Amino acid sequence: MPSTTAPNGLRPTRHKSGAPYNGSCNPYFVPASYATALFIGDPVIKTGTSNTALVGQAFPPGTLPEINKSTAGTTNRVTGVIVGFAPHTTNPGLIHNPASTERVVFVVDDPDVCFEIQADGAVAATAIGLNAVFIYTNTGNTSLGLSGVQLDSGTTTAPATTVGFQMTIQRAINRDDNAIGDAFPRLEVKLNNHTEANASVGI
Repeated sequence: MPSTTAPNGLRPTRHKSGAPYNGSCNPYFVPASYATALFIGDPVIKTGTSNTALVGQAFPPGTLPEINKSTAGTTNRVTGVIVGFAPHTTNPGLIHNPASTERVVFVVDDPDVCFEIQADGAVAATAIGLNAVFIYTNTGNTSLGLSGVQLDSGTTTAPATTVGFQMTIQRAINRDDNAIGDAFPRLEVKLNNHTEANASVGI
């Protein structure tokens, strides 16, 4: 049972319809001017601009929307979740994106995809259906390339019906190593305050 915190960000699991997640994603752009490291599993948001020059040999100007890491908290929107990076030009084995590094980033931006995430504390069964926000207590893991983001169980903001919260709790992950009574349960969530869809009130 998850009795210790071991975050790995958001991991796509399935479509809301019940169809399996098929690995689909879209390319985005991180400019060298962005001084924040990014990891697989990080939630991100479009900045409202794009690449202004050719990136590699495949992406002419305007073909890669620019993204930043999503800020935790109420009303802060989300475009999707990082699932991979294009190979770095001088370090092909680099599995995360260091700060101030230009990179093509692959993002699951379908608003109907569900994700697995670990909560940063206990979550009651009565929280299923409520909305929640991200919390970045843990930094990303540079060895594994994985995000440190978790679902805020109430450390700063408890799950609620608030329409501007960033994700909706769908259910506890149904596995032998997980339960809603655990100290750090793993939950299935759907992004709620999404740039590609309308946010909704929690139940």
